[in-house]
Amino acid sequence: MRSFDIYADSGANIPDELVEKYGIKIISFMCNIDGVETPCYSKGSPSAEVALKFYAAMREGCETSTSLINSERFYDEIKPSLEAGKDVIISTISSGISGTYKQACDAAQRAMADFPARKVCVFDSYNASMGEGLFDIYAAKMGDEGRSFEEVCGWLESHRLNMHSVFTVSDLKYLKKGGRVSATKAIAGTLLNIKPVLVASAEGTIEVFETVRGRRKALTRLAELFAEEVTEPAAQTISICHADCAEDAQFLAGLLKEHGAGDIVIEVYDICTGSHVGPGTVALFFMGDDRSITLAKEKTSVLKNIAAKFRRGD
Repeated sequence: MRSFDIYADSGANIPDELVEKYGIKIISFMCNIDGVETPCYSKGSPSAEVALKFYAAMREGCETSTSLINSERFYDEIKPSLEAGKDVIISTISSGISGTYKQACDAAQRAMADFPARKVCVFDSYNASMGEGLFDIYAAKMGDEGRSFEEVCGWLESHRLNMHSVFTVSDLKYLKKGGRVSATKAIAGTLLNIKPVLVASAEGTIEVFETVRGRRKALTRLAELFAEEVTEPAAQTISICHADCAEDAQFLAGLLKEHGAGDIVIEVYDICTGSHVGPGTVALFFMGDDRSITLAKEKTSVLKNIAAKFRRGD
């Protein structure tokens, strides 16, 4: 039995069966859908089915917004574990895209003051969706193997930048709404069928890595980045999350298997982060070399290729 409990915000996008298997406790974000406050996660309610209905509503034009989890809710959620004599790990969506991490830190400070014999570790995943959720699964497995609270927290911190997330979207308007791309780029991209390839940066923000023309090329580029950056693909769990585009997720999974991927978990994108990228998003999460180094090298290579095409007049 683990000496600590693991809590994750619902943005971790962990499939229901894995939440149950590893005993991970989920704290739900709230999503406002056409003025109605809706939990992004409810225990006992099938997350994938709820998400698919949500993306159908988005396609029909529903208005959505999300709010962070405040420190009071974090404190109330973890208190039972502390009262039971257990330490706590809280994972959060990246501080580069949400203020949730700070709220969790405030709750942790209060909790350790109220329960001085207990420890609370707040882990900023520098990621979202299963880029956060895979860390929770790794932490649970290590705890079940008898690794100590301190060992697990140390491993999480030291491997934060080994988790890669690369993704593409179907419609740029959702990124425009969130300020990720300009209105001009969104309109031009839609007209020219330009698809962005996005990544989680070394600072935990979302960055447009490059653009390609056409959906299949974008999915293929995700697989190419996987092949270039992954370490031991057959020995790890890899995740693909999709916002109601299962066929594209399966197509990408097929490409990954050609590059040595073994265990691939495919899940519908959680509605909290999914509301900011929109229906048709496909995201890939895997462990690789330090992304602050590999992405910098990839970016340099992309720029060199663009310069070469410009010189040739392509």
